[in-house]
Amino acid sequence: MAGGDPYVQLSREQWRDLRKNTPLTLTEAELAELRGVDDPIDLAEVTDIYLPLARLLNLHFTGSRQRSAAVGAFLGESASPLPYVLGIAGSVAVGKSTTARLLHTLLARWPEHPRVDLITTDSFLYPNKVLEERGIMHRKGFPESYDRRALVRFVADVKAGHPAVDAPVYSHLEYDIVPGATQTVRRPDILIVEGLNVLQPAPPASLAVCDYFDFSIYVDARVEDIRNWYVDRFHKLRRTAFSDPKSYFNHIAALSHDEATAFARNVWRDINERNLIENIAPTRGRAGLIMRKGSDHSIRHVRLRRT
Repeated sequence: MAGGDPYVQLSREQWRDLRKNTPLTLTEAELAELRGVDDPIDLAEVTDIYLPLARLLNLHFTGSRQRSAAVGAFLGESASPLPYVLGIAGSVAVGKSTTARLLHTLLARWPEHPRVDLITTDSFLYPNKVLEERGIMHRKGFPESYDRRALVRFVADVKAGHPAVDAPVYSHLEYDIVPGATQTVRRPDILIVEGLNVLQPAPPASLAVCDYFDFSIYVDARVEDIRNWYVDRFHKLRRTAFSDPKSYFNHIAALSHDEATAFARNVWRDINERNLIENIAPTRGRAGLIMRKGSDHSIRHVRLRRT
């Protein structure tokens, strides 16, 4: 831990060797369903990066359960184990959603924790009507565009072992919260919380959602690379999801390639890059593990917090 750095940095090769005997339980067909738009992840990446990560999380989960049991024994309690909460943060288009979906699938195949739920903080965005009334529609994705109290209350209730906790549902097609729709989480072994700002600290005398995390991951890359991935993904969505008449961005499907590129670059510069630099990247040092990607989306090295 040279120079007081709380992290140990591991090359891809060093990290890969920590897989030990963790089996690959994912098929190519399953991986194809889990991939994000324009995310080239393959089974080699799963084997080298995600199997060691699943092993680490399994060990951490087991240790957390043992610590909880020890505290319970000290207090003379025999309550059921409480859910383990994993946070995953990172920029728009960096691939954190694929990471969350992969871990959701891989962790659920360990016998110690078969019940794994995944929630995204998009579900706790304020409805578009509220954002428009507050004049912050152009800051969607920034911390103030989320109902942070509702998000913290949701995770706190899950962590407390409530039998059933409801979350709103967000539609990426309609770019809005779905009125009346809910996702119910029922006492999972593990809850994965994925979102842009999940590592943000709380205001004074308050709790943040990350205060309930047992472990957290930050998916990192060069800003220039993320910008290119965002523009490439935008073009793929323009040819697919945006062409749906129900899509909030349907009008973009008719733009020329050059017009769409200019539009995407402007959105990236004015919204997503600002949010990354001002709000998201500064929380990187709060993560238990930082996964650093290269320009081809593959993980180049991993930084694991020792303390």
